[in-house]
Amino acid sequence: MAADGSISRMPVQTHSQWNRFRRYAPLVAWMAVVFFASTDAFSASHSGQLIRPVLLWLFPHISEGQISTIHFLIRKTGHLTEYAILGLLAARAFHGSAHAGLRRSWFAVALALIVLYAFSDEFHQSFTSSRTASVYDSLIDISGGLAALILYFRRHHHAGAKLKEEL
Repeated sequence: MAADGSISRMPVQTHSQWNRFRRYAPLVAWMAVVFFASTDAFSASHSGQLIRPVLLWLFPHISEGQISTIHFLIRKTGHLTEYAILGLLAARAFHGSAHAGLRRSWFAVALALIVLYAFSDEFHQSFTSSRTASVYDSLIDISGGLAALILYFRRHHHAGAKLKEEL
């Protein structure tokens, strides 16, 4: 409400810019997080310095082999999870786009972004001495993103079908 009591509204262009920002900013921010996670700071040796003491505290008689296995599984789950989040944010951004073409093909565009980002992420890791680039990690990344896109599709497709039934 304006100072004079009248209802003020954002100009249409400003409103659409704000909506675009709300859709795409989380996606871009998460892509930056994924990029940062590909640096030396998140290498296996660094994450092991955190995971190993916690596991030893929780399970004092755990073997080194078990620690290595759990560490490996935690790291691979991290790949899956970070790309599932990327998939959800991409679906949210493209599904709600103001561009009809993006809205229609949001699934394919989001999947293309996930695939390209997964492979470029591993390429980026190849330049970091403490990291190893792996096509298998890219496939785990893509699997996480694809699973999230499928869940998003099913949820929104089901909600749309339910709405049509009510009408």
